[in-house]
Amino acid sequence: MKYIFITGGVVSSLGKGLTAGSLGALLECRGLKVCTQKFDPYLNIDPGTMNPAQHGEVYVLQDGTETDLDLGHYERFTSSTLSKKHTLTSGQIYSSVLQKERNGDYLGKTVQVIPHVTNEIKERIYAAGEDADVVITEIGGTTGDIEGLPFLEALRQLALESEGKNVLFIHVTLIPFLRAAGELKTKPTQQSVAKLREIGIQPDIIICRTEIPISDDMRQKISLFCNVPLKSVIEELDLKISVYELPLLLHSEKLDDIVCQKLRIETQECDIRPWENVVEKIKFPKQECRVGLVAKYLDVKDAYKSVYEALSHSGIFNDCKVNVEVIDAEELEQAEDVDEFFRDIDGILLPGGFGNRGIEGKILAARFARKCRIPYFGICLGMQVAVIEFARHVLSYADANSTEMVPETSHPVIRMLFDQKNVTKKGGTMRLGSYPCKLTPNSKAFASYRTTYVNERHRHRYEFNNDYRKAFEDHGMIFSGINPDFDLVEILELEDHPWFIGVQFHPEFQSKPQCTHPLFSSFIAAILERKADNKTN
Repeated sequence: MKYIFITGGVVSSLGKGLTAGSLGALLECRGLKVCTQKFDPYLNIDPGTMNPAQHGEVYVLQDGTETDLDLGHYERFTSSTLSKKHTLTSGQIYSSVLQKERNGDYLGKTVQVIPHVTNEIKERIYAAGEDADVVITEIGGTTGDIEGLPFLEALRQLALESEGKNVLFIHVTLIPFLRAAGELKTKPTQQSVAKLREIGIQPDIIICRTEIPISDDMRQKISLFCNVPLKSVIEELDLKISVYELPLLLHSEKLDDIVCQKLRIETQECDIRPWENVVEKIKFPKQECRVGLVAKYLDVKDAYKSVYEALSHSGIFNDCKVNVEVIDAEELEQAEDVDEFFRDIDGILLPGGFGNRGIEGKILAARFARKCRIPYFGICLGMQVAVIEFARHVLSYADANSTEMVPETSHPVIRMLFDQKNVTKKGGTMRLGSYPCKLTPNSKAFASYRTTYVNERHRHRYEFNNDYRKAFEDHGMIFSGINPDFDLVEILELEDHPWFIGVQFHPEFQSKPQCTHPLFSSFIAAILERKADNKTN
């Protein structure tokens, strides 16, 4: 087993997750089987209860584990399907250690960070890559953070135990450009590497994030002061068009060659052509469209990270540049003229979410899409909003609502799942992970998937109220996807609409640049078809 550890220095949000995913992609292009995991130093058990506006989206794995958004990068860039053993937080580590202490597993010993916490971390590293050739582990946070020290100490121990074999350290760092001085500065990188070396970790490769190219003299300086070979100083320029350029950029810097040489891995030549094809389609689209994303988290793009990426993938599939315009749901509900918000919009997407802030604006968006026959894609809450809108304005249930928003509504067309009613804890208790869905033949959903059974990932507590199913069907709504085990509505669509689909699950979590999710690709195809028809007419 080969182990690659990726740390970060100088500042956070350097793109370690994208670097880890891209390296995994390059190693897969060489025929290796890769798994990637993320260690986060925060004390939360998982990010499931964190505010998306602060931490970004909660990414859900197939087994229902709620994780950091970097796990989404790993799955999009590689072919692996990750599980709970590929994500770890300080909260999980300390919880496990304390539970063992309560159970008497330590036989009366004094429980300490070393060796008990570090041993727990090392066990998770070893367990993650049982079937892989290479395990890539990203350490969240920034070198020097106090909460990250136990993780770095565990990595030092693991490297020592392996006698320096089969272990590789990559340090991702920032080379800031001081505009006033007109030059790049390497001192922060030197200090960051010095911090690592104090702990006992010597990086094998340094990846330099920079907004302008670094000179050969600067590479030599970093090499000398940070004690790494010159060829192991890798430039990682800011990407101009798409994150999917990163595997090509790192390959041009010979990162995969260096990694394989240092780990003594004999592989086939890197077949980078699939990523070249992806980037080619992104750079030279044949057409464009504009999707209105009706949202409540406006300032943090990462709150809907997987949705943005899935739209990008659907653009690749359809040879189309998908421009996303974020529409403030709260502004929408206060607007005198809703049409103004959608004047240049070709399709409307309502993503998942929780709470009633901006909900009436989202209902207005669903109504506009239904009446104006604009392609509509509702995801999770976006599906529930479509149900509420239809109940109010087609079935004439004026006060129809979700019991999440109005518990006492006389028409609870969306209600809490029965097995959620006695749940009191918030973390990890929703309907989570992959569940089966049976599709109705001759439906738009079936035409998109081209199969009868699918499995999709969920994250919700509320569902369509089956007491109203017949009333909806009698007025033109088709329930085209049903969970066969519990008879839950998973997909709905409108009979007399060009493309109006709502799904209770999160299809964005299974979309990849080389394997677009069929519902997203079908959504963009419907938008392009409508645009073509409008031009003809």
